Amino acid sequence: MKNIKYLLTSLFIFSLSVAQNINIPNVVTKVGSAAENWLKLETSARAIGMGGAQVAAAVGVQGIAYNPASLAFIQTNDSYYSKVNYVAGISHNVLAYGIPLSATKFISFHLFTLDSGPIGVTNEFYQTGTGEDYHVRDLAFRLTYATVLTDRLNIGLTLKYIREDIYTTYAQTVAIDIGSIFETGIFGTVLGMSVSNFGPEIQYHGEGLDVTVPEDIDPGGNVARVTQSFPLPRVFRLGIKNDLMGPEGVIAKNATNRLTLAMDGMNPNDYIVTGSIGVEYAWNELAFARLGYHIDHDTGMRGRDAGAETYPFAGLSAGVGVNMTAAGIKIGIDYAFVNYGILDNTSQYGLRVEF
Repeated sequence: MKNIKYLLTSLFIFSLSVAQNINIPNVVTKVGSAAENWLKLETSARAIGMGGAQVAAAVGVQGIAYNPASLAFIQTNDSYYSKVNYVAGISHNVLAYGIPLSATKFISFHLFTLDSGPIGVTNEFYQTGTGEDYHVRDLAFRLTYATVLTDRLNIGLTLKYIREDIYTTYAQTVAIDIGSIFETGIFGTVLGMSVSNFGPEIQYHGEGLDVTVPEDIDPGGNVARVTQSFPLPRVFRLGIKNDLMGPEGVIAKNATNRLTLAMDGMNPNDYIVTGSIGVEYAWNELAFARLGYHIDHDTGMRGRDAGAETYPFAGLSAGVGVNMTAAGIKIGIDYAFVNYGILDNTSQYGLRVEF
């Protein structure tokens, strides 16, 4: 009974934290006040299947984008690859690799790339297109270090290089992510915390900003426009994870079946507080089924405009996974489906290899 009361109390506190902006039509969302929002795209099929609730539940290199401290859970060389055909012809890829330096220290790299697909070039003379195409290409390269401080606490730090190319302009900067995962020892509860994209503001440069002017204004005949600088989309995440069923299950102990509940609250600098909740069922840690939901997801259109079409299931996700072992190499394949409401549905895949 005490375990159930503790779980219900945790759920109640979490619900209060993410519900503070629900049904408040005039809340200031700060949308559009930060640049490079692609940095908030979810990058792990396992995480997406669980609704993005990963700050306390992430394990290995696939969880680095949510919490750098997840790297400290690897036991051998850990690699991850995913390719996603996103919405509106956009695709993005992830390639990550991590190694243990010792029993308590770990290092990895994580490369995220995004391609918008071809976009027609237009100008004031050819408003329907010049016949030329360009691409928006984004890149985030993460170098992560994590360590086990105690038998209950992992911490991680990521140094990140960020670049965006839009036709003949570009923007680049560096940022850091920090995170921790703490096993409380209280009914198997794990707490996670991370801060992502902490760094200087970003500004665009490039020949696309050049303007031809008379030589009496500039001897070279060219000047460059100066663009406004924008902050990065900084995100603070706080989450909890608990095995309801499993070898150390808080409700039921079972050596074969595991059922994990994870909940995250997210506070970005350019939107309202939101949340995620997800569950993962595992059979012998070989087969997995996942279900999740993004609470108050912005693609649902709820409360944005009077009379706007709503998508009540926007943010609903599901996924499956399987682990196999051959010649001492562990291979994991994950699939996730997510409903992005007004942006339609997407299917996402991931491949893990541990050796």
